[in-house]
Amino acid sequence: MAAVAATAVLMMCGVPGSASASSATGAGRLFGSEVREIPTGQHLVALTFNAAWDEDGLDTVLTVLRRQQAPATFFPTGQFAERHPAAVRAMAAAGHGVANHSYSHPPFAALTAQERQDEVDLADRAIRAAAGTAPLPFFRFPYGDTTPEQIAQVNALGYADIEWTTDTNGYLGTAGGMTTEKAVKRALDDLKPGEIIQMHIGSLDGQSPVLDAQALPQIIDAVHARGYQIVDLRTLLDPPAEQHV
Repeated sequence: MAAVAATAVLMMCGVPGSASASSATGAGRLFGSEVREIPTGQHLVALTFNAAWDEDGLDTVLTVLRRQQAPATFFPTGQFAERHPAAVRAMAAAGHGVANHSYSHPPFAALTAQERQDEVDLADRAIRAAAGTAPLPFFRFPYGDTTPEQIAQVNALGYADIEWTTDTNGYLGTAGGMTTEKAVKRALDDLKPGEIIQMHIGSLDGQSPVLDAQALPQIIDAVHARGYQIVDLRTLLDPPAEQHV
């Protein structure tokens, strides 16, 4: 995991998703493996949100992030971007990174190589159209299901594979046995330098409360109370001598 290779990679908000462009600006240093944590000994944590269903909870999440001055990276699907373009624009307008989570969120292992490429390319176009800017050169596989072959393919398309250290499981909702307290606990149980926390916008059934939105203020407060700083993935590739975190 070359992730403290993450600042130059992540500074790429306006660079089209091509392998040559990504390599030239640092994303290539993350190629070749899945990134599930930021390789650092410093007390740093990154917040990420997937978005594939509805936009419920987004206003709360953006309000909390703004109030707490905490950065995050959002991974919408292409279909989400087409259904909720204003939501994706709001993510980008708030200054957060927006990255690629496939077009329709299928299991990639069940797809042909061409179908996988189409999933990445269609999502890229939809996110660009909604956000008004190019997505980050980061791809998160649906269900976190990766293989070396699939990672190599998205690398060739210009994307580094950015996964997660822990998922709060808040997306399961109360119907799935989750509570706000359980979501907070899952985020903190794996707290360590470089943790990448995965959360979700919306709910599976479109009716359950968005537990990750409810848990976010407690997660941020607890992370800070334990001496950790929440960092923007777009700044994690600064040369060590220039980091002030």
